[in-house]
Amino acid sequence: MASLTPVPPVTPPSSSASPTVVAHRGDPYRVRENTVPSVLSAIRRGADAVEVDVRLTKDGVPVLLHDDTLKRLWGHDRPLASLTVTEVKELTDGGVPTLREALTAAGEHRLMLDLPGGDEGSVRTVVGTVRECGAAERVLYCAGGVAMLQVRAADPDAEIALTWNTLAPPRPVLLEAVRPRWLNYRFGLASRELVERVHRDGLLVSVWTPDTRRSMRKLIGNGVDSITTNRVDALAAVLRKARR
Repeated sequence: MASLTPVPPVTPPSSSASPTVVAHRGDPYRVRENTVPSVLSAIRRGADAVEVDVRLTKDGVPVLLHDDTLKRLWGHDRPLASLTVTEVKELTDGGVPTLREALTAAGEHRLMLDLPGGDEGSVRTVVGTVRECGAAERVLYCAGGVAMLQVRAADPDAEIALTWNTLAPPRPVLLEAVRPRWLNYRFGLASRELVERVHRDGLLVSVWTPDTRRSMRKLIGNGVDSITTNRVDALAAVLRKARR
């Protein structure tokens, strides 16, 4: 197999730079998560990017939904994989948007696409949809190694945040294959020592999902490069205060 051209190393921001503000599933404390109104609410409240979850319907259409059923958010105990996009729209009164609709609604703002359960076929469909929408430059992908290997195979130039759930660093062979720009950690793992180590390796650090101002301030002090939160307004306020 031919080797891929490596993604150039990333120079971490200076300690005075503000982390990227990423809205987790939109603005879920105010508007139902993974919907267009939630995405737009997060953008209005100061999000630099919005993280959304993408799954495929029975007929292969990428839509925004975290769970594999409609039960928690929409009250229908129906697996998404058993429903066509038309049926999903009918059951949710149009509330579950397609990825294409979300990309259009977000305009020039960035979307971070989380791919729960992504396999080769679904990942290729998602990446293809992003490409068809002309949105590749404003999309980054996040998930574990299996899904991100599929993203890298589908798009050699994709921006990837490799979700990592342990303090032990990813194996070099995985990093070489995925070529992430970011390592994406649960926020409790992101100590100053971990952040400095990842930066020395030429990668950026993103974290999820601190919702208290105390946690946000600590992470900013530790030098993280991106924070994904359910409370965009709180993070924006913390950053405004830090700049004074």
